[in-house]
Amino acid sequence: MQNKGLVKFIAIVFALVSIYQLSFTFVTNHYESKAKEFANGDLTKEARYLDSISNEKVYLGQTFAEVRSKQIQKGLDLEGGINVMLQISVKDILKGLSNDSKNAVFNQALAEAEKNRDGNQTFLESFYESFEKISAGKVKLASSEIFSNRNLQEINTSMTDAQVKTILNRKVKESIESAYKVIGERIDQFGVVSPTIQMVGESGRILVELPGAKDIDRIKNLLQSTAQLEFWETYKGDEVGQFIMAANNVLKEKATKPVAATNDTVAKAEPKNDVDKLLTGVSKDTAAAKTEDAGPILSLIQAPGYQGSPIIAFFATKDTAQINTYLKDPQVRSLLSGELRHVRFAWGKAKKDANIVELYALKGNAQNIAPLSGSVVTEARDDYDQITGKPVVSMQMNANGAKAWEALTGKAYSQQSNIAIVLDNVVYSAPGVTTGPIAGGSSSISGDFTVQETKDLANILKAGKLPASADIVSSEIVGPSLGQAAIDAGINSSLVGLFIIAAWMVFFYGKAGWFANIALTVNLLFLFAVFTAFGFVLTLPGIAGIVLTIGTAVDTNILIYERAKESLREGHSVKDAIKHSFSWNGAMSAIVDANVTTALTGIVLVIFGSGPIKGFAVTLLIGIVTSLFTAIVITRILVDTAAARDSKLAFSTKITRNWFTNMNFDFIGKKKIAYIFTSVIMLLCIATLFFNGLNYGTDFTGGRTFQVQFDNEVDASAVSNKLSKEFDSNVEAKVFGKETKLKITTKYRVEEQGTKVDQEVNQVMYENLKPFFKTPLTYEQFTKPSENGLGIVQASKVGPTVAKDVKTDAYWAVGGALLIVFVYLALSFRRWQYSLGAVAAVAHDALFVLGVYSFFYKFAPFNMEVDQSLVAALLTVIGYSLNDTVIVFDRVREYIKGDAEGSFEEVVNKSINTTLSRTFNTSATVIVVLLIMFIFGGESIRGFVFAMLLGIGVGTYSSLFISTPILVDTIKGSAERERAAALQAKQENSQETE
Repeated sequence: MQNKGLVKFIAIVFALVSIYQLSFTFVTNHYESKAKEFANGDLTKEARYLDSISNEKVYLGQTFAEVRSKQIQKGLDLEGGINVMLQISVKDILKGLSNDSKNAVFNQALAEAEKNRDGNQTFLESFYESFEKISAGKVKLASSEIFSNRNLQEINTSMTDAQVKTILNRKVKESIESAYKVIGERIDQFGVVSPTIQMVGESGRILVELPGAKDIDRIKNLLQSTAQLEFWETYKGDEVGQFIMAANNVLKEKATKPVAATNDTVAKAEPKNDVDKLLTGVSKDTAAAKTEDAGPILSLIQAPGYQGSPIIAFFATKDTAQINTYLKDPQVRSLLSGELRHVRFAWGKAKKDANIVELYALKGNAQNIAPLSGSVVTEARDDYDQITGKPVVSMQMNANGAKAWEALTGKAYSQQSNIAIVLDNVVYSAPGVTTGPIAGGSSSISGDFTVQETKDLANILKAGKLPASADIVSSEIVGPSLGQAAIDAGINSSLVGLFIIAAWMVFFYGKAGWFANIALTVNLLFLFAVFTAFGFVLTLPGIAGIVLTIGTAVDTNILIYERAKESLREGHSVKDAIKHSFSWNGAMSAIVDANVTTALTGIVLVIFGSGPIKGFAVTLLIGIVTSLFTAIVITRILVDTAAARDSKLAFSTKITRNWFTNMNFDFIGKKKIAYIFTSVIMLLCIATLFFNGLNYGTDFTGGRTFQVQFDNEVDASAVSNKLSKEFDSNVEAKVFGKETKLKITTKYRVEEQGTKVDQEVNQVMYENLKPFFKTPLTYEQFTKPSENGLGIVQASKVGPTVAKDVKTDAYWAVGGALLIVFVYLALSFRRWQYSLGAVAAVAHDALFVLGVYSFFYKFAPFNMEVDQSLVAALLTVIGYSLNDTVIVFDRVREYIKGDAEGSFEEVVNKSINTTLSRTFNTSATVIVVLLIMFIFGGESIRGFVFAMLLGIGVGTYSSLFISTPILVDTIKGSAERERAAALQAKQENSQETE
């Protein structure tokens, strides 16, 4: 080994830098443990403690905040928190660019684009397709009715559709980038440690992950708010009272017709057409208004508005969607006349824990444009009202805004009306103007705010508005108790797996096994240091990747040691055996090919995976690099040093010295039996897939999933039946790990976006699951992750469009991995037959795993859903199976070019037999580690690990009994010719030498 001193120096420097990087994690853990001990389970108290020391210098002259930012960043599944996928509405962006065009072709194309978008197709691409199909060339994008308008002056009517598309693509991209920056600024102000925010390709989606965040509703509001601030004049409640009564009568009459009598709350008798019925008839005792005689609208009123107030009435939050439907009814809208014909109804800000909300009537106009918008606001800050002392948000406007504000407040003062301050179509407050016009452009937003809410609102207004609505199309929420359990399970399984592998290496390879263990320890040190230095996020699948790295890291050492043992048996000295084993003609060619094929599948996962799956792939790729470095460099240094001191280094023990030597099993001779057996198994797998199908998870189908922790054993079927009736849709409830935890899945209202919808679903879940708890829980305790772990410990939502994209990505990931590997092996071995044998083997492995999942998922005691985790497992299996196959193929290639005796079948058999020791050791260590993970690694990754267990077991079989027989049957003739040519060339060279 050249420049051994320099290599040692570099290795030592790497080790010291790694220890330094990891030290920040240990220091952070120390202070976080102190915070937990101090808080005694109070999360708010714990957060305050950590905030109080954030600016204190705690380590090497650095503050706790600085130290904390340099620790290993834990992902959502380990730290708890929230992960959301925001979809910036490209539809809204296009509508804005078209100046809200009323063109029928344009609007139909928008609707069709949303409806017909294929998986992984952007909304813009779908819109272009729909527009071309509907317009049939008769309407151009550059039409004056569409994009040739004052908002897009760079487009003129003479432009072609292709030219307009170029401009639209740029404008949409700029809008999404603007949204990305706005959301980033909001998150920066939020104070979460190590947030992740990234744009997802060209899809218009933004991925946000906030580990450790606990106030989920607050975060959702912060992320989804478009910050569309508007100021509107309002009507008094009694000014629209007559309309409300008339609307109630019309709806009641429609509902009492025989063909339409489907509503439980329709009136059976006419109430008096009296405005007082609405405003004063519903007193504190609201029973009269809720009788069946009241009518559809009046029956839902919780309390009336106050006399002279802009509030029409109070309604239950859950009834707002129904009231919106009533007020949008064409017959109801036809009742509006005069000034009221442009009225806009808006809801107030929901009161915390009250579940009621006010209804307002805003003075709209034909243009549907607010008299004053938030674009004039130059500064916003959280403040306190000087009179009441309550938290408010103070704002300052620019010169034009100040002038318009003075005119608007002056008009409201003279007409004794109110001004509604509306943010994202929600009325935050509607104060009256009692002191005359307000000059100077100063204003404030007041309401039923907490101090934290005013801080968030000011933050949103300062960061600026989003260019379009941002809907949460998928989300995942993990409680801290679940995260801690995942960490404990991951650490325990890792330590046990590491101990078993270390013990086996010493048992099988003796002193050389200790060298491999030292290299493995350094490998893990480097791996974690790289994670810390580059800010990679460690996830639960990432821990699985680390454990798999532990299992496969020794594979390189095994290959090297087996080559060294062969050289020693051939009579070479220890030094020559070591030199040969580390050479390209020794183990290096096989090591490179095996690791490249695994790395290629990891790269495919990085490209097509998301969230935890990408974390697994990153871990796997880093592990490959660090494993190669430590095995080739660290192990080489240790082995060379030992050989210089001890010329009898044997790479084995007395017990294992003759294991797997002189093996001569006829694998190829059994190929017919293998073909028949494999064909039967494959037919059974295809049959079960055809008849049983697969249990697709919400990743692929869309839906809501909740993990609910109870304080006693719960009947899953009882929960399923109760929620199915309440949601009026199928709800699946299964025991998840312990008998006290259920995994509940439903598609109820999954297509509807917005925080309010999620809150309503959570409210229904709470009301229906409350009887199943022995310990009384409030709604907040049930929905917010807490240390005691009761209630919803994990929740996720995947919208149908995201699910469609995930499924498409999965197909591309598996297909792409197979294609890339096929091409690489064909180039590396210069024969397509090698690629065919390898790809056929991994296709067999994948089909077998899917078949087992299809057959057992209905009665398996753990999760066997087909989701992103299973795709990651399949790609890992593909990488491992290829690794195993390539080792055999590399030996075949070596023997063909060498002087091995016998026919081609005999050469292949010899190749398999001489690599059996490596196959057994690597497979056994990985399988043992996976078994440990399966038993101790936690319920959330049990299905993932089971798939890898199956795949690696069947992958070992396929590399021995499928890939090599296919290679023999497809290459036999040409291989014999190649072998004969190689032997002839060798003889000629030998004769020339003589």
